[in-house]
Amino acid sequence: MTSRNEFDGPVLQLEEKIKELKTLVEETGVDLSGEIEMLSKKAASMKDDIYKHLQPSQKLKLARHPERPTTLDYIERITSEFIELHGDKLYADDRAIVGGLGMIDGTPVTIIGHQKGKDTKDNIMRNFGMPHPEGYRKALRLMKQAEKFKRPIVTLINTPGAFCGLGAEERGQGEAIARNLLEMSRLKTPVIAIIIGEGGSGGALALGVGNCIAMLEHSVYSVISPEGLSSILWKDASKASEAASMMKLTAQDLIGLGIIDDIIEEPLGGAHKDVDLAASSIKAYIRACLEKLSKMPGEELAEARYEKIRKMGKWM
Repeated sequence: MTSRNEFDGPVLQLEEKIKELKTLVEETGVDLSGEIEMLSKKAASMKDDIYKHLQPSQKLKLARHPERPTTLDYIERITSEFIELHGDKLYADDRAIVGGLGMIDGTPVTIIGHQKGKDTKDNIMRNFGMPHPEGYRKALRLMKQAEKFKRPIVTLINTPGAFCGLGAEERGQGEAIARNLLEMSRLKTPVIAIIIGEGGSGGALALGVGNCIAMLEHSVYSVISPEGLSSILWKDASKASEAASMMKLTAQDLIGLGIIDDIIEEPLGGAHKDVDLAASSIKAYIRACLEKLSKMPGEELAEARYEKIRKMGKWM
């Protein structure tokens, strides 16, 4: 059954009613075209009104939607001949980050991203999209390999944050993230970073230093989760909605602050409503960035990335 948020519940109820009527038509042959058309128009109008005026807390729920497409869903649709590569050559293979080689319309790219699970068993294997240090070291290994062979890099970001368990800290979680930030800032190959869901804290930043940085329309990007912020400020995690409104975590907020460059439009209702269309929009954005960045020499790409970081944010 489709997962339901409180703000889109009425729309889903209407859509379920339309399905019931269509099934009734198939079974009985009764002409209900007028009723179906009327309800379809009403549902479309309600969806347009709801999804064009979402609050930050509602966008957060869409970004975390259990049916939201994952990195592998997008890789399957935007690349051909994808070959996944594993391991950091130091400790282990972290399944919370996937990466490898693929072709985008004849252009070889290295594509890397956080990977959440589709169900409980898959989420446990993927550690709910929260990487260990070896995940970030795997990502960096693939990025350095891409630089060596002059392949563009695409990162797809979707994590609540880096895993903060004892083992991860013992194996150098902070150092792994910091190393990625340093090395990504000076890569001499094009880097395109796209937040496809939840971009949480340093766990997201470790894949987020790009020449082009974009967010899907209903994704979020922040230094801490709203639950974490409300726990710190008010000692009350239940005030997460209030915190989300203060944090400037939506794509629309962040493009105004210069943190990101572009917003990629999602299908009405969110990327999970039409994964093929969402993937097509991401692919078109990547192609546009590659066309622009491929004309720049390596030193210029690194310098442009550095200058972008220096100009981020606004002082009031």
